[in-house]
Amino acid sequence: MMTRLARLFMAFATLIALGLTVPQAMAQNGPLRIEITEGVVEPMPFALPQFVAETPDATLRAAELTRVIATDLIGTGLFREIPSDAHISRVASFGAPVQFADWKAINAQALITGAVSQDPGGRITVKFRVWDVFAGAELGQGMQFTATADGWRRLAHKVADQVYSRLTGESPYFDSRVVFVSETGPKNARAKRLAIMDYDGANVQYLTGSDAIVLAPRFSPTGDRVLYTSYETGAPRVHVLNVGDVQSRIFQANDGVMSFAPRFSPDGRVVVYSLTNGANTDIWAMDIASGATRRLTSAPSIETAPSFSPDGSRIVFESDRSGSQQLYVMPANGGEAQRISFGEGRYGTPVWSPRGDQIAFTKQNKGRFHIGVMRMDGSEERLLTASFLDESPSWSPNGRVVMFTRETQGAQGASALYSVDISGRNLRRVRTPAGASDPSWGPLQ
Repeated sequence: MMTRLARLFMAFATLIALGLTVPQAMAQNGPLRIEITEGVVEPMPFALPQFVAETPDATLRAAELTRVIATDLIGTGLFREIPSDAHISRVASFGAPVQFADWKAINAQALITGAVSQDPGGRITVKFRVWDVFAGAELGQGMQFTATADGWRRLAHKVADQVYSRLTGESPYFDSRVVFVSETGPKNARAKRLAIMDYDGANVQYLTGSDAIVLAPRFSPTGDRVLYTSYETGAPRVHVLNVGDVQSRIFQANDGVMSFAPRFSPDGRVVVYSLTNGANTDIWAMDIASGATRRLTSAPSIETAPSFSPDGSRIVFESDRSGSQQLYVMPANGGEAQRISFGEGRYGTPVWSPRGDQIAFTKQNKGRFHIGVMRMDGSEERLLTASFLDESPSWSPNGRVVMFTRETQGAQGASALYSVDISGRNLRRVRTPAGASDPSWGPLQ
């Protein structure tokens, strides 16, 4: 059964989509406790007392876990934490009764309580509850997760995911990873290597060296493999890398051709990619198990950047067959393609939302680059960002957030990763140790 808070959030999301003002919202949905101004949601206030340390050696971990959970929620732009110095009640025991009047007094709409313990072997257990303060009731049931000591951040993300889902009614995305291209050195001689990190930029690990240029990594649906383009042999070739043992191999090695822009099918059994043979570039598909290939396009133009729909039935791609770079959709097995982009400027790097309802893209128009979204038929185009150079969008696992590359202007311009909500709100930079580009957001772990 949907909770009251979840119903509120769905109402707010609807208001954003409709662009309703406060008077319109009140007329259609009754008085709202969260202020909505020009289609922007006032973040929901929540209280998160530091989790109780149930064993002496869990005190530090309890504090760290609490902070990561809060940061996850605040980072969505949908929640606002009430600072601890405003708390009236103090949570000294996980099982203690909740004094709802004290949390109502500080206008906390949601309350999150929890406890952390660590066994002699170092394994950490976190348990938590989520409370609807004004209803005086628990949202869902209490849960607990356990992991080794070095997995404590994942525990925090898992808790935050549960809280997020219970309060919004949406699927989560915090316990996920992003593969990207790490960039170091001057712009005209920049070293590029594959790296992987938590969605928030923590726990960066490098998957390749910097001796060969790598581009456009793409996670498999299960997150265990990564496709990417490498210049290791001198010409661009599609490689596949096993994330677990960091072993890679050339995906296809036909002499005299260049392959690039690969992407997995939703079931992970097929890879689509662009292949240049002579002066023509087309989209091809390869069955991973058999190695059999088939050509999906045959126009005398450049076709690239293919991306499957979530159900695997269609592919969106970019092509200049109409004279300028535009977006097209065709059946997954090839066939007649329908153009879906008709606005001013050029469109590229399309990627289908996990929800199946929208396509994100890069748009170049009047000297500016944008990340935008449109319906799968090209309708309801909306631009989410604008800058000197924004490109390479990638969806969060729940289709709520888009991560992309932004490059600053000038000879010393650097690339960085940013994320933005599909409403165009909450633009944020993602922390990375160095320059970064070409993000691919993996599945929920």
